[in-house]
Amino acid sequence: MLIPAHHFRDIERKPEYLQPEKCIPPPHPRPAGTMWFIRDGCGIACAIVTWFLVLYAEFVVLFVMLIPSRDYVYSVINGLVFNLLAFLALASHCRAMLTDPGAVPKGNATKEFIESLQLKPGQVVYKCPKCCSIKPDRAHHCSVCKRCIRKMDHHCPWVNNCVGENNQKYFVLFTMYIALISLHALIMVGFHFLHCFEEDWTKCSSFSPPTTVILLILLCFEGLLFLIFTSVMFGTQVHSICTDETGIEQLKKEERRWAKKTKWMNMKAVFGHPFSLGWASPFATPDQGKADPYQYVV
Repeated sequence: MLIPAHHFRDIERKPEYLQPEKCIPPPHPRPAGTMWFIRDGCGIACAIVTWFLVLYAEFVVLFVMLIPSRDYVYSVINGLVFNLLAFLALASHCRAMLTDPGAVPKGNATKEFIESLQLKPGQVVYKCPKCCSIKPDRAHHCSVCKRCIRKMDHHCPWVNNCVGENNQKYFVLFTMYIALISLHALIMVGFHFLHCFEEDWTKCSSFSPPTTVILLILLCFEGLLFLIFTSVMFGTQVHSICTDETGIEQLKKEERRWAKKTKWMNMKAVFGHPFSLGWASPFATPDQGKADPYQYVV
C-alpha cells in the first residue's frame, strides 16, 4: 500500500524520531568562505560538456561565419553581441555551480543544539535522518549533494549543483543566456547559408565547403536543441518563482504552509531588492532585504 507523501513529514514532527544521541557533528566542518563545489563525476562531466558546447559555438560563429565575412559592421556587431551573451552565460554557470544553494548545517541535530532551541510544549522540529540535520520548513535532502537544501527546486547535473534558495537567480540567468545565444547562433547560421548559396562557397568561409556545411549543421542542431531545452527550463523556473512553489513541492503536491506573496515580491525575493540592472548580472549578489531567518521550530 502506498503511503502518502505527507506521512513522512508527520513522522519527522514526532519528537521520538529525533534521536539526538545518534547525531555526531562532522569532525571537520567546512570553514567559512570555502568555495562550494560538488565532487560528483556525472555533474563534473556535464559541466565540462556545457563549456565545450559553448566554446564550440564560439569557434563556429567567429572563425566560420564572422571573421571571413566582408561585411565588417555585421561581423563586429554580431561578434560583440554573441561574445557578451556567451560570457554572461558562462559566468552565470560558474555562479550557479560554485554558490552554496542553501545547505543546512550538517550534523546539527545533537542533543546540545536541540536543548539550545529551548522548545516549548507543542513545538516541533524537523530532522533529516540522512544528514542528521535539524532543518527548516521547505528544505529537502539531496542525495547527490548529501545535504539538506533550503527551497530546493531540483539537482541539475549541467551546473553540477542543486538549484536552491541562494543560487536560483544564477540558474535562471544561465538558462536565459544560453537560450539567447542559441537563438542568435541559429539566426546567423540561416543568414550565412543564404549568403553562401548566393555567393561562391569557397569565398564565404576559410574552410572547405564540406567542412563548412558540417560545422554549420552541427551548430544548427546544437542551437535548436538547447534553445528548446533552456527555454522550457527558463519558463518553468520563472513560473516556480512567481508561484513561490519549488519543483519538488509541485511534484510531491505538498501542502502550502507558508505565507502567500505577490508575484513581484516573489521575483524580488530571488533577484534582490529593488529592481535594477543587477537582476540580469551574474556578478550582482541578490540583496534580499530583511529576510526572515528560517525557523527550526513550528
